Amino acid sequence: MSIHGGKGGAMRMRLETRTAAALAIVAMLGLSSTVACSKIGELKGKMTFKDANEAYQAKNYPKAAQLYEETLQNNPDLAQVYFFLGNSYDNQYKPGVQTPDNTEKIDKAVKNYTMAADKLSTGSPDDAKLKMLSLQYLAAVYGSEKLDDPGKAEPVIQRMIQMDPGNPDNYVALARIYEDAGFYPEAEEMLVKAKEVKPNDANVYMQLAGYYNRQNQFDKTIEALDQRAKLDPNNPEAYYMIATYYWDNAQHNVQLKDAEKRENVEKGLAAVDRALQIRPDYMEAIVYKGLLLRVQALLEKDPAKQQALIKEADQLHDKAEDLRKKKAAGVSN
Repeated sequence: MSIHGGKGGAMRMRLETRTAAALAIVAMLGLSSTVACSKIGELKGKMTFKDANEAYQAKNYPKAAQLYEETLQNNPDLAQVYFFLGNSYDNQYKPGVQTPDNTEKIDKAVKNYTMAADKLSTGSPDDAKLKMLSLQYLAAVYGSEKLDDPGKAEPVIQRMIQMDPGNPDNYVALARIYEDAGFYPEAEEMLVKAKEVKPNDANVYMQLAGYYNRQNQFDKTIEALDQRAKLDPNNPEAYYMIATYYWDNAQHNVQLKDAEKRENVEKGLAAVDRALQIRPDYMEAIVYKGLLLRVQALLEKDPAKQQALIKEADQLHDKAEDLRKKKAAGVSN
């Protein structure tokens, strides 16, 4: 499939604490120790591979990049170095800054991530991890925060899927690219595949729910959320999340008739009550119960019942505010 651009070109990879992950790889591979020195004994001059790793760990990326470049000039077969060189340039890149120097940094990041992904083997567990990390960072470079080029991100994520077909995150990332490009059946297919490869992962159901909600397929949204709740029936957050979607639909879906709004409110209240049965001090659930009651009050024809619903909603608001203040003060119940 060819993708050229997209709706915002969003490419959101789950690369939390990217720098920390790369630093962990340095430690894992032992590149900053004397072991590294033994691998690059042919290096001449004062700038060594060990020096490069020390600069990298100190987050001195300009110096690290210079030293890694010299390392590769002396020994271009050290495939691991390409990742760290690419990452050193990546960490110097400033998104949104249109200067030749800044563009050159991200271009060098792409080049070296690609070299690392191509040169590293999967025979060694350490190299396989670094190869995957190279692909992840390369996909992130093509994401919306940097180059915003989903057409180039797609084949990178396809490679990630080939390397690790049991990881649902890669299917989710590819689904996002397809969705942003307007390829909705393909996006749904990838999310369903993510569910198939890891059916006990709550996140894949949340991703499906979010997708269906954006596509105005509310029944499928709730179905995915219900499936997520069944995975962990003692998790109040799962029922709270269902309640939020029912409230949002009742509050903002102008196509709903009053009877349909009432049904949404009733189901939302049932879900939020389930959450509060599990965790009575769940502040966010208390807030949403109040919001649902206010929608219910707007639909109520009997003034007395309407006022009773508003009064209960006000009480819930006060209770949630009291819990918030206690939490802010560090007071436990």
